Amino acid sequence: MLDPLSPVLALWSALLGACVGSFLNVVAWRLPRQESVVHPRSHCPRCGSRLAWFENIPLLSWLLLRARCRHCGAGISGRYPAVELLCSGLFVAAAAAIPAITATGSSLPGAPALLVLIGGWLLIALLLPMVLIDLDQLWLPEPLCRWGVLLGLLISAIAGFSQGDAPGRSLLLWHLLAASAGLLGFEATSALAQKLLGKPALGLGDAKLAALLGAWLGLTGLGLSVVLAVFSGALFGLLGLISGRLRRGQPFPFGPFLAGGGLAVWCLGNPFWLQRLSQWLGWSAL
Repeated sequence: MLDPLSPVLALWSALLGACVGSFLNVVAWRLPRQESVVHPRSHCPRCGSRLAWFENIPLLSWLLLRARCRHCGAGISGRYPAVELLCSGLFVAAAAAIPAITATGSSLPGAPALLVLIGGWLLIALLLPMVLIDLDQLWLPEPLCRWGVLLGLLISAIAGFSQGDAPGRSLLLWHLLAASAGLLGFEATSALAQKLLGKPALGLGDAKLAALLGAWLGLTGLGLSVVLAVFSGALFGLLGLISGRLRRGQPFPFGPFLAGGGLAVWCLGNPFWLQRLSQWLGWSAL
């Protein structure tokens, strides 16, 4: 049995997460520009000089180079090490989340621990560049959404068939229904807003991201993710209006809130959030 809390696993998760975060920085930069994410090798976006291996060490290179390109002296954004550090922490969180995800009533009940660990890492690697691109471009890339749905359904299928019982075999069906509900529900909401307000409330990319979360989390997990996203997005919008950083009617990306809600549900599990919601709403049961 894989121990999700062992120091060795935590260390390897942190190191792997930092390396993956370094690659995700490349994906978030190149994908909106329709460039290959693997060719050419990493290079300075200002002078075009290819980076040596020691200039590509996650976190350390940024510190050793003092946030400057070794070739032209251009500044290196602090976002690069921040993303690497965030991805590292999320990979550790995914390792610690194995009991929550495999618990009864959660996304992948009874699934093998190794499958849940790999699945969590894949979900983070899909969502993090989508968040970065949405923040930069107000756009969610369709290829990542499409691959995210397929991988989520694949993980759900493996998890279900590994159990061999009837509830396990139906897991893929429920996650497929959740993906469809996420896509159609968000598209219907956007169309209704278009009819009532004269403009869509959500982009098509948000609907595809909801489908991705449904494929990974199932119906309950998707619902919890949407609730968390709506609450956090509304709070952000309210604080933005109060502080003057947002104007009334100014659009802002909803994808980061959906992704954040999805990762919160994945890492802490459905029972945790159902219990918290019941407490917040003053119900004895939900």
